[in-house]
Amino acid sequence: MTWDLQSDRPIYTQLIEQIELKICSGGYPLGSKLPSVRDLAKEASVNPNTMQRALAKLEEDGLLYSNRTSGRFVTEDKSMVKKIKTKMAQDHIQHFLSKMSELGFEHEEVLEILSTMSKEGE
Repeated sequence: MTWDLQSDRPIYTQLIEQIELKICSGGYPLGSKLPSVRDLAKEASVNPNTMQRALAKLEEDGLLYSNRTSGRFVTEDKSMVKKIKTKMAQDHIQHFLSKMSELGFEHEEVLEILSTMSKEGE
């Protein structure tokens, strides 16, 4: 997965979101070791201090943990990852519903569209 950073939002926040996404999608499996701060920063084309700050926040939140001699690792707590995944889904759904409301759709209409699309995809 490539790093998709936009100039309209703080890079630090986007790094956190994208690392969370990589963990939730299995890009960084539970218990796996992350690349070094410098390697991640180079890969994302950001300043290492910015990457360090994002990783420190994820560690503070419990999604990552450090082993002094071995580096940073993804938590092995499945419930923690599920909680983050659910929160991300809720954020996307809220954004989607907000946009649909701006288009003038009522919730029932949105559900009908989703139901139709779901049946077409089967």
